[in-house]
Amino acid sequence: MKFVLDNESFVKNLEDNVDYRIFGAEFACVYIANTCMTMAMSLLFRYADFVRYLGGTEADLGWIVGLGTVGAICMRVFQGVAIDRVGAGRIWLGSLLMVIFSLACHLQIENVHNVWIYLVRILFMTGMAGSFGASITFVSQKTPKHRTGEMIGLLGSSGFIGMAIGPSMVDYLMRTDEWNRTVINRPFWVSMALIGAAFLSASAASLLGAKMQIAKKPKKRSVRRVRTPIWWLVRRYHPGAILVMGIAMGVGINIPFAFVRPFARELSITGIGPYFLVYAGTAFTVRLFCRKLPDVWGVRPAVLVGTSFLAASMFSFALVSGEITLLLPAALGGVAHAFVFPAAMAGGSLSFPLRYRGLATTLMLTMFDLGNLAGQPVFGTLVSWIEPTGWPAYPLTFSLAGCLLVLFSGMYWALSSDAAKEPDSGEFSVGIVRTADIMAAKSSETSTEWLKP
Repeated sequence: MKFVLDNESFVKNLEDNVDYRIFGAEFACVYIANTCMTMAMSLLFRYADFVRYLGGTEADLGWIVGLGTVGAICMRVFQGVAIDRVGAGRIWLGSLLMVIFSLACHLQIENVHNVWIYLVRILFMTGMAGSFGASITFVSQKTPKHRTGEMIGLLGSSGFIGMAIGPSMVDYLMRTDEWNRTVINRPFWVSMALIGAAFLSASAASLLGAKMQIAKKPKKRSVRRVRTPIWWLVRRYHPGAILVMGIAMGVGINIPFAFVRPFARELSITGIGPYFLVYAGTAFTVRLFCRKLPDVWGVRPAVLVGTSFLAASMFSFALVSGEITLLLPAALGGVAHAFVFPAAMAGGSLSFPLRYRGLATTLMLTMFDLGNLAGQPVFGTLVSWIEPTGWPAYPLTFSLAGCLLVLFSGMYWALSSDAAKEPDSGEFSVGIVRTADIMAAKSSETSTEWLKP
């Protein structure tokens, strides 16, 4: 039997299962670490210059960045279990060390036409996927269900701060008429320093979290636990049509991060700092003032609004002729990012019980990575194919990406419409809690329900 909990019962259930006080020194440390991580990531938004310096083309860029996502996907598979068993803090710190090592390896790459650049990129994406996934889970595990979308959105605002600062910083670092290896290596050195700072902040957050847990929870007897198979958990709690939008997010959000730089260079625009400053500023503002809308509207409307803006951003690249008009797709993309990411992540996470929130987050981020894996190589290859014909390669390819997003939105609208109209249809929506979910969140890991035929 399924029913809607009244507010008093709902809050009481939350307080029984999670720490209701979600703001404080621990969250501040997570926020600082996430900002440093995003700054380090955004310093590599001019990765196209690195690939070009080593003799690569747009097609090479697409395949290197796209195949690098294989590392992220592999990390998701491992991470979904590891976070719930080992802890988000330990996975987070180990992933940050992996990122530092991969950035150092980039300094030794001499040729784009060999396997090493692909392997190093895979290692880099593996570490970044682990870092961001663990940080999101670290926070969401301490967040009441009805505020999950808000909290993911608030943590995501730290990423927008990093995204606003990083590209302008890399424009400054690479402002020279004399390209050499020293200039090309500068972003990697600064990224390593930022990841080091993130490691220190994440360590502080983990220590604070451990102290709070020890202070609040009595010591329990050691009990032998039976691990529930992942396939059973995914089959029972999977969020349904929202997975489609995870793939769409991966396509639409990631393409500009890799290809805005070569697109700007084609139009003789010297830097990408203004684009990402507007993108991040718009996203931060919208996220700040509209952070509760995914929880008020529900997942479906918020996701559809976000993907509509994302498609509009892709189409608007055809109107760009200079630095000023480049700000139009930046603003539209920022609005899209502010809506679609927290809404989709919340929709995917809330279909799982609290104790499997790590697996839920990982599942949604895996869909995001699959979109990136498919989108980047196809986009770069299409640009390389269209350029020799004399047609405007980038406007056409961005428009094709916009059409694909419209198609994904239509699929999601069609597949999720019935569930949205009938809260009791078995699908989970924000504001509706199934009795089975609450009981599963409280149940012991020794449950053997999955063994039944």
